[in-house]
Amino acid sequence: MKTYTLIIADDHRIVHHGISQTLNSEPAFTVLAQADTGEAVVSLAAEHNPDLVLMDISMPGINGMEATRRILAANPAIRVLALSMHTEKIYVQGMLDAGACGYILKSCSYNELVTALKSVLDGHIYLSPEVTHLLITDASDRLSLLSGREKQVLTLIAEGRTTREIAETLYLSGRTIDIHRKNIKEKLDIHSIAGLTKYAVAKGLTSLP
Repeated sequence: MKTYTLIIADDHRIVHHGISQTLNSEPAFTVLAQADTGEAVVSLAAEHNPDLVLMDISMPGINGMEATRRILAANPAIRVLALSMHTEKIYVQGMLDAGACGYILKSCSYNELVTALKSVLDGHIYLSPEVTHLLITDASDRLSLLSGREKQVLTLIAEGRTTREIAETLYLSGRTIDIHRKNIKEKLDIHSIAGLTKYAVAKGLTSLP
């Protein structure tokens, strides 16, 4: 069984200590480090290159959104799962726009946490049921349904990159890119490369003609 490495970022030490202790009892996970500030988690991610960062939003110094952006700018292969008490759309959308692959609430059960971790590590997007409705928008604003990672993939698709080239660029597997491609088509309800390219250009994701 593959073991995934994690870093936990939360400004309440008792929270990340408790989660760390529990996850370390799971054979699928190894917690490499814990951080209680945004700057610390960025530094630890650069040092350890974990498979996933479990990211709080409200922390001293830079917040979880900015920390996520910095981590993914340095290593796009790292997955970020937001763990927050906030249920407002501005926080959920902000984390997804920063590149997070999921958003769960601190009130979730341990089983949901493990499910979310495994889902995100398998290349999927995971949202707690309590916040999913916040991202349901009308057809004219479907771009907001895409995660930051999906927007990256859409941009590269529009630039004519193959699945293999996109995978190499983002340090992901070809299977993960295929999953993102499928999700993008379903969310946008656009099922051709030409259509996706036109949409990306119209939304300013690429300047290609």
